[in-house]
Amino acid sequence: MRVIDRNNKPINNVPENAFHIFEDGVPQTIQTFTREEVPISYGLAVDTSGSLRSQLQSVIDAGKTIINSNKSGDETFLVRFISSDKIETVQDFTDNKEQLMDGLDSFYVEGGQTAIIDAVYLSAEHVSEYRKGDEGDRRRRALIVITDGEDRNSFYKQEQLFSRLREEDVQIFVIGFVNELDKDAGLIRKSPRDKAVNLINRLASETGGRAFFPESISELPEIANEIIRDLRTQYVISYDPTNKTQDGSYRAIKVTVDQASNSEKRIALTRTGRLARKEGGPAPRPPAVRMPGTATTTPGKKP
Repeated sequence: MRVIDRNNKPINNVPENAFHIFEDGVPQTIQTFTREEVPISYGLAVDTSGSLRSQLQSVIDAGKTIINSNKSGDETFLVRFISSDKIETVQDFTDNKEQLMDGLDSFYVEGGQTAIIDAVYLSAEHVSEYRKGDEGDRRRRALIVITDGEDRNSFYKQEQLFSRLREEDVQIFVIGFVNELDKDAGLIRKSPRDKAVNLINRLASETGGRAFFPESISELPEIANEIIRDLRTQYVISYDPTNKTQDGSYRAIKVTVDQASNSEKRIALTRTGRLARKEGGPAPRPPAVRMPGTATTTPGKKP
């Protein structure tokens, strides 16, 4: 969770007793509270379809800025994606910056129908599951996505994606290059740009992350630094829900923060809710995530 002021600058000195948590409107008791720095496990997923051809080198440079900020204990994995059968883990989780830089330098553009929803679904799942069983795990988990936001050919539907994200403690930060998308809406459908903006904003808001919409590639270095700052300056608060029912329902979460006596405005940003996971029930078969040098599978088909 982040606390910001009116200018979107982080506030780092808010005491525990200033926070209040509500689930479905019911006050919850805070169990643990921390604001110290903890290791971060995050993925960097880059849309390498033709639509980002002119921005690719600047995107790679921004990725290097983020990776260069990694501290002891941080780990990163890299994904390049196009269509459902071209979601490739270029480098799995590692703390080796040289391997990560080499992985970024290997990114290239190719044609295909972009599957953003699938890429986010699988990448967020990978972040969520990584080292999940470690005793005393207090890692912060995040996914950084760089894309034009236009989904053309995903196996998963949006609601399947957001249902899954509600089960995962993964913040999503998105850099959306949407300006080249058609801005003209028809009488019946929204414009591709509006749909992309809506998807990107929802990915960020529902997971407590943040969306960026650069007007030019010159903004990328500052955006990279803002993501770094956001990842480092966060509060972690946990609570034991009063509603113990595991019925698969969605539970809305709201966090409020008392205002300071001075003029500083405090705004708490966190995920919008969680899914009380229902036991059992088959999940849809996902697209494959390809590691370099391995075969791929197609949704619905056996490898």
